[in-house]
Amino acid sequence: MALINQAMQESKQLLVIDDDSGVVEYLTEMLITSGYRASGETDPQRALERLETEHFDLVISDVEMPGMRGLDLMSAIHARKPGQLILLITAFGSIDLGVRSLQAGACGFITKPFSLNDLIVAIERAFRDRQMRREIVRVVTADQDFIPSGLVAESPKMQKILQLAGRAAQINSPVLLTGESGVGKGALARFIHEHSPRAKGPFLQINCAALPFALVESELFGVRKGAYTDAREHRPGLFVEAEGGTLFLDEIAEMPLAIQPKLLQALETGKVRPVGAGSEIATDVRIIAATNQPIEKALQNGLMRSDLYYRLNVIRLDIPPLRERLPDLEHLVDHLLQNAQTKLQRQIHGISAEAMRWIRAYPWPGNVRELANILERAVALTEHDTILLEDLAQATQLPVDGSFPGNAANQSMTLAELEIAYIRRILEITQGNKLQAAKILGIDRGTLYRKLED
Repeated sequence: MALINQAMQESKQLLVIDDDSGVVEYLTEMLITSGYRASGETDPQRALERLETEHFDLVISDVEMPGMRGLDLMSAIHARKPGQLILLITAFGSIDLGVRSLQAGACGFITKPFSLNDLIVAIERAFRDRQMRREIVRVVTADQDFIPSGLVAESPKMQKILQLAGRAAQINSPVLLTGESGVGKGALARFIHEHSPRAKGPFLQINCAALPFALVESELFGVRKGAYTDAREHRPGLFVEAEGGTLFLDEIAEMPLAIQPKLLQALETGKVRPVGAGSEIATDVRIIAATNQPIEKALQNGLMRSDLYYRLNVIRLDIPPLRERLPDLEHLVDHLLQNAQTKLQRQIHGISAEAMRWIRAYPWPGNVRELANILERAVALTEHDTILLEDLAQATQLPVDGSFPGNAANQSMTLAELEIAYIRRILEITQGNKLQAAKILGIDRGTLYRKLED
């Protein structure tokens, strides 16, 4: 390992810039002794001339120099070579200047006085960060003007869902959205609203499982002052407030059984009766309902009325879990990272290949919501400008799959058999799309064809 590190150091060409010839001579000698190829300049202008004709992996420059300060020199270098790594040396007590240098494009800074070991650590960190950037997965930016968060549709299953949702948006029938928690039912409901003739109207939602039983009726249908002890004023209710727009009833399977007949009547007549009112109010509202529960089981257990179910189940869209939408992952990661950066006001260049491989392998039981939370945490807490495997909260958990590849050992599969089984599994998920499968597998399409022919 030491020989490998030394060989890597010897391949790196460093340029030291300082107006003090003694400092230049000392640093270059120490760096050469440490295994690097190093040379120095005391004249910033001469250093610029050399940089135009010679390649240097890293420039180490003092900040305070007569004629041209380090930050000015860095700007001049980056004007000629935008990707040049520059490590700045600042005087003790100039931390603010060091921070400004990072903001201006330096790969790091080190304060005087420093030891040779401090300098080597800073140099190695600069090269390590550069290597991480080279391993960043460059993902395609989703069309955020068209697709809301969580509705990236590169996978065939999600493309079909969005096509159906687009058609459903043009009619006024109720829509029932089903799928695991976190798959994006709320985002799809808003998508339908925003692509419907009601787009200029309100979009309101209620979580039927989050409200106490006593409040569900008044929240939905309104209440008249004095109807009960705490009813101190008239309140219109969501059916009235959503007039001309869309009302999203989330977790509909958790709707109290006693309220369901009144909801059914509102759907069938287009009228609601506020709690304590003597007459009904006509409403014009589009209803979208959603549940993450097996709704047929709720019917069997008597937790949901069959007549309400049939009234809501005019158009049903089953959103697949994220583990069945692998082609969407890279685009989702890109989209969610951008959201997290905006929210937290942090700049992240991307995500490492190692972290992306783990993201593809993890089963995501919490779906898009879990992915968004993990990426937001990573953006908030990472010490780098690239998301690494160590930044992902769940990365210590190995992916679990009850059928594959967990049973491979039980079947005594060879590595070759395991590889082809995994390739076929990815092809199943991508519904035979070899370009998408090759991208997920991290190989080119030609290699995929060859492996399938073997």
